[in-house]
Amino acid sequence: MELKDALAGFAGWLGYGHAERAAAWLQRLELNRPELEAFRAAQAPPTAPYVALPCVVAPAQGTNALHAGLVSDAPAALERARRASALNAFTFLPERLASAGQGALAGVPVAVKDLMGVAGMPLTGGSRAFDAGGTFDAEVVARLKRAGAVVMGLTNLHEFAYGITSDNPRFGRVVNPAAPSRIPGGSSGGSAAAVAAGIVRLAIGTDTAGSIRIPAACCGIVGFKPSYDALPRTGVMDLATSLDHVGPMTRTVEDAAAMFAAMLGMDSLPRWALADLRGRAIARLGGYFEDPIDGEVLAALDAAESALRDDGARSERAVAQGIEIAPAAMYNTIAHEAGAVHADRVKMRGADYGEDVRVRVEAAHFLPGHWYVKAQRMRSEIVAKLEAAFGDADLLLCATLRAPAPPVGAAQVDIGGRSFALHTAVTQLTMPFNLSGLPAISVPWTRSRDGVPVCLQLAGRRGADWLVLAAGERLQQLSPWIRGGG
Repeated sequence: MELKDALAGFAGWLGYGHAERAAAWLQRLELNRPELEAFRAAQAPPTAPYVALPCVVAPAQGTNALHAGLVSDAPAALERARRASALNAFTFLPERLASAGQGALAGVPVAVKDLMGVAGMPLTGGSRAFDAGGTFDAEVVARLKRAGAVVMGLTNLHEFAYGITSDNPRFGRVVNPAAPSRIPGGSSGGSAAAVAAGIVRLAIGTDTAGSIRIPAACCGIVGFKPSYDALPRTGVMDLATSLDHVGPMTRTVEDAAAMFAAMLGMDSLPRWALADLRGRAIARLGGYFEDPIDGEVLAALDAAESALRDDGARSERAVAQGIEIAPAAMYNTIAHEAGAVHADRVKMRGADYGEDVRVRVEAAHFLPGHWYVKAQRMRSEIVAKLEAAFGDADLLLCATLRAPAPPVGAAQVDIGGRSFALHTAVTQLTMPFNLSGLPAISVPWTRSRDGVPVCLQLAGRRGADWLVLAAGERLQQLSPWIRGGG
């Protein structure tokens, strides 16, 4: 019996049916053959399965007023969004805006990913398979409103947040304002495009395998993934619950810090100074994180390491031994969890899904359940190795992407003489910090010879979110991007 026929038979036995889709399922599983073969060959470590635990952000001494550089111009932002409709950055723009509330962000416009509730606005997840009336605010949206921010629209995304191109079958492909021939990244591509185009300075994204930091890097903005569950996900549609994060996507790190504080429900910022990095140890991750890597990205890392050292930080080198198995563990985590989230909906409304997301959800039917348990055991070991890589350092430095944003329509990406499937190539350096729940930020450093953003990533220990933001601000100030007006 051919494997295709076996898949069709198994789907029928499960009660799912749709035998006519067996060829698509087989093709999808073949695409992920490298991760599946690596996973099958790996031994399950004798450790307890990983359990994702909520994090309380470490407090800081003293407070400052929230960043005062944000402008109260929500009506103007709405008009900018309408003029820039060709970007497909938004799924919904209101006819009229709500009144600005009182607070530190009074009147400041914010764009919200169409994956979370906003009262009075629709909720689609970017899919024809889901429509809900906006009868509630997600908790992070409610907190921003309490700080006075005004939601000026809902941003486009890769359908149900399950992909990295933001080529949306319902609302159209998001265009990258920084490099229109390159993907904007995903899944929070609309949020990144809205910020990169100057429509807003603040947008909310979600990040399951890099979906804040990847589009931030593709579009040349700042993307911050906090520690796991430092920000509540109440009212946010799930993709993979042990991996999902909510966070800010902004023009600058200062904006990200102000937005993060408001999303935490704070009235003011903890005191954090650029001088905090002097004497701090920053370990640059080698091994898996630089093998392979594009030459221009490597040059950016070298320049950033040198600039941070000249600025007073202590520079170290580190390797997270054994981290190479992370893509296999990630695939067997996200596929199982997303498959569970969508099992009923895809059975009832599969024809309303875009093909790329539908087949990924359906492929989860054919992964053994005990592989999920094995993946969580592997994940515990991956997290321990990543945390050990800090040594006595406070922060880790690496690239956000192995190469600048790939061209629109690319199925494979060649890096350093090796070829990767698009999704694998783009997520490899971001997803370890989803597996571990560590805070990480992507900051623009420079542009490639082709004018495409080149961005770097800083990560900290669990709960050290404010230190990561402080380091990100200093990296931003040292970057040629800022000095060159990028």
